Order: sequence, then structure tokens, then C-alpha cells
Amino acid sequence: VQLQASGGGSVQVGDSLRISCAESGRTFSSYGMGWFRQAPGKEREPVSCINREDGSTKYAESVKGRFTISSDNTKNTVYLQMNTLKPEDTAVYYCATGDSSCSYYDNSLYNYGMDYWGKGTLVTVSS
Repeated sequence: VQLQASGGGSVQVGDSLRISCAESGRTFSSYGMGWFRQAPGKEREPVSCINREDGSTKYAESVKGRFTISSDNTKNTVYLQMNTLKPEDTAVYYCATGDSSCSYYDNSLYNYGMDYWGKGTLVTVSS
């Protein structure tokens, strides 16, 4: 399984950005795909997750109402639309996928329920 994240960049406070994660190497859509981020000097944290079977979603409190995760199963691609960006959103964003649903996406003890991780894409928000 390969995951390719793209769409990161440098934006200003209040701007919007959409990042994408394309999955390849599987014959069926994995159940859960999540976005995680790691800011400089901080631990990786969960951002959002989507169950690609039923479309249910989960969000970290810090991004609720600003970020939207979506999935295009025909393209095996998951998107993260990020609006009203803040400096604290600056981080490397990673996508990951697993055979389980998003039940453990916020639990690092279970590796967030993810089996495969892609390389990250950098998002920088400047004031």
C-alpha cells in the first residue's frame, strides 16, 4: 500500500488550503483513512478520520468547524479541506490508513488504528 500526500504549501492566516492523499496498491478501499500532523518540537497528533465504508467522520476539537475530510472512493483519494487557517495549524500533515474503522484514530497506544503511513506534506501558516 502506498499513500501519497500532496497539496501542502505556505499560506496566510485565515486562508484555505486543500491537501490530498492518494492510495494505491490495494484492490479495495481501506476502511479508515486519517490525517495526522506533527508540528516542530511536538508529538504527532490526530486531526481527522473518515470511515470510507459508511462515510462517518471524526475531528480533533482544535479543527472542528474549520476542517472537512472527504473521500472520493472512485479515485482512492481522501481530501482535507482546511479553512480559516491559524499559525498553530503549521505542521507536517501525514495521511494514514488501516483495515479498522476510525475507532482508534485518536489512540496512540494502538498506533491510531493505522497500518500504513504516507510521507507528509508541509503546511505553513504565517501571520
